[in-house]
Amino acid sequence: MFSSQLTSAFGRPGGMAHAYRQIGVETSVDSASPHQLISLLFDGYMDALTLARGAMRQGQIEAKGKAIGRAARIVEEGLKASLNLSGGGQLAQDLHALYEYLTTRLTLANLRNDESIVDECIRLVEPLRQAWRDIGYQVAARPN
Repeated sequence: MFSSQLTSAFGRPGGMAHAYRQIGVETSVDSASPHQLISLLFDGYMDALTLARGAMRQGQIEAKGKAIGRAARIVEEGLKASLNLSGGGQLAQDLHALYEYLTTRLTLANLRNDESIVDECIRLVEPLRQAWRDIGYQVAARPN
């Protein structure tokens, strides 16, 4: 009887694991530096596209759409929104153009159910993700 009350209090059994993951994500965001936040966005983008690719292969249209939508929101509301277009020079302008292109390509990948476009979007961002990761130690060592 007690176990069923406990399960009812917390929802479905898998919900507890989900709650722990959510706490971990929220904690990492709350304690992250601006540099780490961008890293989290890159990681989330890659995770979403990996899920989208898997959903495409399994014919899970709804899951594919949600995953591609998440990746597009990360690009639009996270990566693109964090650019300093007025003070970031040519690099910021180039990244803005890349993010616009990615949004267009992700929409097309979703409409056409085209895994090759998802792969292209991964290939375009992976070097940025790695470069951002590589400069992390320099950012962390910089005095405030």
